[in-house]
Amino acid sequence: MTEEAREIAEVPAVEVVSTVAVHLMTAAAVKCGLGEDPEEADLDEARTLIESLAGLLMAATPFIGTFHGKPLRDGLRSLQLAFREASIVPDEPGKGPGEKFTGPVVPPAN
Repeated sequence: MTEEAREIAEVPAVEVVSTVAVHLMTAAAVKCGLGEDPEEADLDEARTLIESLAGLLMAATPFIGTFHGKPLRDGLRSLQLAFREASIVPDEPGKGPGEKFTGPVVPPAN
């Protein structure tokens, strides 16, 4: 067994899932144009990342608990709203990235 394998074997699964989720969130935020350079926006890429994040979080929810899960789900919702706001032609409610897992995400009423 390699040193890396031994090290990862000691990391709790919830930490691995949380770390992967944060990486997906960060990449999705940049692709939504929320990074330092808005020119890096690419909504096709953002859609893939948000969809993947939503699938991961919905599958992991029973195992990661509320302490880890709620902030990650809140971040997902924020990304879904940012994607909707950045889209020139917004998806219909329920058709946006990740919404097949989370249900429709609509901006709050002003």
